[in-house]
Amino acid sequence: MAGVRYAPEDPSLPKPWKGLVDGGTGNLYFWNPVTNVTQYERPVASPVVSAVVDSDALGSSAQKDSQCRGYHDEGGNNNAGSVKSASDPGADQGLQSAQNRSDHTPSDQNVAKSEVHKPIESKGAETGLSVEAYCRRHEITVTGGNVPPPFISFQSTGFPSEILREAQQAGFSAPTPIQAQSWPIAIQGRDIVAIAKTGSGKTLGYLIPGFIHLKEKRNNPKLGPTILVLSPTRELATQIQDEAVKFGKSSRISCTCLYGGAPKGPQIKDLDRGVDIVVATPGRLNDLLEMKRVYLHQISYLVLDEADRMLDMGFEPQIRKIVKEVPPRRQTLMYTATWPKEVRKIAADLLANPVQVNIGNSDELVANKSITQHIEVISQMDKRRRLEQILKQFGAAAIHGDKCQGERDHVLNEFRTRKAPVLVASDVAARGLDVKDIRVVVNYDFPTGVEDYVHRIG
Repeated sequence: MAGVRYAPEDPSLPKPWKGLVDGGTGNLYFWNPVTNVTQYERPVASPVVSAVVDSDALGSSAQKDSQCRGYHDEGGNNNAGSVKSASDPGADQGLQSAQNRSDHTPSDQNVAKSEVHKPIESKGAETGLSVEAYCRRHEITVTGGNVPPPFISFQSTGFPSEILREAQQAGFSAPTPIQAQSWPIAIQGRDIVAIAKTGSGKTLGYLIPGFIHLKEKRNNPKLGPTILVLSPTRELATQIQDEAVKFGKSSRISCTCLYGGAPKGPQIKDLDRGVDIVVATPGRLNDLLEMKRVYLHQISYLVLDEADRMLDMGFEPQIRKIVKEVPPRRQTLMYTATWPKEVRKIAADLLANPVQVNIGNSDELVANKSITQHIEVISQMDKRRRLEQILKQFGAAAIHGDKCQGERDHVLNEFRTRKAPVLVASDVAARGLDVKDIRVVVNYDFPTGVEDYVHRIG
């Protein structure tokens, strides 16, 4: 596999974009180290984004309906066949991650590992696509009545200027597919089941409509939160909190994170001060509910993130107990990477007439296409020696469920900052963690289920 190198310095490129050259093909492409977006199109400096809906971007209502031919209504009608298709061939070629600049790259490619190639994301030129073409390119299918078309550009969202400014400052050029399609549905106040792989941008897919929901409700945070996000793990919960704080800062939105393995005192103090958003793992939230230190009677926007993972971990009874404390008149959004019968059952019980949004094919369990997989079948005796050959003399850190939260946070920080270039992890790290620039995933043992394998390498 040929390497990636920096292109000659180009002062005309808008910051923080970098030019890169694919060593195998010689093709020039561009990488934003802030957002981790890679694209072939030359980036341009983002203009000040207007908060007014661009009515010309998607046409009139009648035009939108015609452009969305292929969307399914609840009666099963399909005006022009499914909009689902094979994804854009260019998007499947994959690009070697531009961040892989370590001098210690293993030269042997025939190893038991998965190498991440950054797919092309959110091309700025896509704003010129018709809705139907956009949906075909990104394998977007929707099921539900009167589903609005996706927001292909930020200009077409009509979001408040402060939210658009945050997105612009973060370097985003366009919404990701899951954001583009879930945003217009969510701001209508409708329930959503969204099925998309990890790393698709789903966190902002539900947070930004949540910010708008908060502005409309104008609840007193001292009387309890308005938004509740349930997450399977402490690590994912803290990541969601970080995104909420980052993108909600200019809107003065407050958020706290409730999870086990950390003292309850500081979390209770945050609740007593008043917060708009609570991100929580089910176990700790139930503890605080039983202590009567958190009240959910103002919750009108409920998110179940990584729903399949929460059910895998046995949280279903706790989730149902929590939901009983939430008013039935609410908006509920469920995000999941897979769509097994257990997830379908809880979705049917907790959501009201949801619109289902699929990115890709939910009927097939498919590994991320941008990952090259190498498999070695070797004897049990040789596994450790082979692993040592792959890892050479790199320093390593470890993370697993028996470590306290402080230790887990420290280890993840060491890994993210490359002080520890290798992380040895149990399945606590299989899903939901957002760590940039991972080059190799080694499965020392194959997991018990294919779903776990797909999430480990993704």
